[in-house]
Amino acid sequence: MPHLSFDEQMKLVLTRTLHNSDISPANKLSSIWLKKKGCPFGTVPIRRVTKDDLIRHRHIPPPETIVEAQLTDRAIAQIPNNPNNKFAGAGMTANIYNPHVEGHQHSACRLKIFKGSDVLQVGWRVDPTLYNDTNTRLYIHTQAGNMHCFNTLCSGFVLVNTELPVDMVFDEISHRGAKVVVEITMFIERDPVNGIWWLLIGENYDEVGFWPQRIFIDLASFATHVEFGGVVYIPPGGPKPPMGSSCFPIADPRYDAYCRRLNVLYDNSHETVHVDTTTARAEDPNLYEVRDVPHWRHGKFQHFIFYGGRGDIDTWC
Repeated sequence: MPHLSFDEQMKLVLTRTLHNSDISPANKLSSIWLKKKGCPFGTVPIRRVTKDDLIRHRHIPPPETIVEAQLTDRAIAQIPNNPNNKFAGAGMTANIYNPHVEGHQHSACRLKIFKGSDVLQVGWRVDPTLYNDTNTRLYIHTQAGNMHCFNTLCSGFVLVNTELPVDMVFDEISHRGAKVVVEITMFIERDPVNGIWWLLIGENYDEVGFWPQRIFIDLASFATHVEFGGVVYIPPGGPKPPMGSSCFPIADPRYDAYCRRLNVLYDNSHETVHVDTTTARAEDPNLYEVRDVPHWRHGKFQHFIFYGGRGDIDTWC
């Protein structure tokens, strides 16, 4: 094979996204369906909640705004704080990994938008406490005032898509150095007419569900903060789990966990704008790292956030 430029390589490695024709959600997730027949007309796929699910849910840590300083570590980039920030949405494309976690640890990549005590998140997550397995799954998190929950474990999110459950398993993930990168595109957007917040997934921005305006106080209007990147949860006294690809980033999309195609939607103009300037931070730089590369190559959507780390696990990189 002749030598390919980086842009040509990226056209190859970024082909297998969630909505590629040979990796459709329905084919990838046939195990979720009742008798493998899909959802009846007029219904949507919701994971059956068992007694064990409810018991495990009691062990899920409080909202990260409470535990963040002590029990979570982030490697993120965020839109710089500005009193004039008024966002009606934000989006990104992220590659998908499966970092090793145990017990009550979790490791995730997420898009987070918030204002005051109201928070919306979407991304992928490995969380045995939430799911009773170590699969990488799509997840959403809703925090409206004192209420918080994941996926459809509370009534804050209304699922409308017949094919995309919000806790779906990613049967295919990325591997360091592989020729194929598996990605997912996600966007959260506020409808200017009725004020609801939509969750959109995939290259075609398919509508998955929405958060009604009535459940929010601060997000009843617009968001003021946006974050992209990785986060881990560390149970009290326990070791820290890996994040992302489980290795420090080297600023190479074939080897690193990343977020790219960063964009925000401004409330006043309702115009989607490519994010050019972000502020990066890693809360434990000895174990996790983030590299903010605003202009990886010439062209649109070349802002990459590379993140990851081994945590306390002695892994080979």
